[in-house]
Amino acid sequence: MKKIQLLMLLCLPIMSQAQKIDTKLEHKIKNEITDFQGDIGIYVKNLKTGKEIAIQADSIFPTASIVKVPILVGVFQKIADGELTLNQKFQYDKKRTYGGSGLMQFYKDSAQTDLSTMISLMLTYSDNVTSIWLQELAGGGKVINPLLDQLGLKDTRVNSRTVGREKEWETYGWGQTTAKEMATLFTLIREGKVIEPIYSDKMYRFLKNQYYNERSLSQIPPTVNTISKTGSVNQSRGEVVLINAPHGDIVFCILTKNNKDQSWTDTNEAEVLTRKIANIIWNHFEPKDKFTPYPALK
Repeated sequence: MKKIQLLMLLCLPIMSQAQKIDTKLEHKIKNEITDFQGDIGIYVKNLKTGKEIAIQADSIFPTASIVKVPILVGVFQKIADGELTLNQKFQYDKKRTYGGSGLMQFYKDSAQTDLSTMISLMLTYSDNVTSIWLQELAGGGKVINPLLDQLGLKDTRVNSRTVGREKEWETYGWGQTTAKEMATLFTLIREGKVIEPIYSDKMYRFLKNQYYNERSLSQIPPTVNTISKTGSVNQSRGEVVLINAPHGDIVFCILTKNNKDQSWTDTNEAEVLTRKIANIIWNHFEPKDKFTPYPALK
């Protein structure tokens, strides 16, 4: 009898871990990603039940513009420390012009702005000018990366303009993360555990307003609240989403790299796959509210 009891005690951690894996969802997603021409990392968690799936979820991927979420954390730490305020005024200098996504590059020289507007542009329109500016105001990777360490995010890092991370910048670009860590960061914000609840609450509100809503968000009913951030460079597409779903919050992150299809169209393989996975996730957790999205508007 004692041997049987001992064996049961030894098996409990394994059984507990198995119970946390959503095997049905895992099977559906693995079937969908079989033929993907690139590397993919996926993490999904139902925050109500604790059930999750992890596919290469601890592998490091480029963040592309998803790095703007860690930058957001750095900015709010400065706000908490009294070094910045949301209504603080700044003057745009044409020397800050930077290509890619965003609106501030089209501002007139010497135009007035404020910190709150800059944060909104960084997150809503993935504005590169404000992102680099805010990264600077936050203290750069030298300051932001230790904050990520404090949150238990050992692989999520700002590489750009960070002394000592030149090799990582060459490999991953602006920033790096894992699917599990980025989903964890969103969860910590949701739970009010980034800095303090008052700051997490405001970060959450900023993350709700997304201009780039044609990937995962297109697969979720528009009446359901979400926070999200996308990231895109030629060889890598990624997205992190937290859904305030009717039957419990769901968080997921899909990251890709070494993608064969590097096109910038709606039919990009990684973006199409992201939409399919998001649709699977929504309909898996909310089967009574199945959602069939309309075709994309042109």
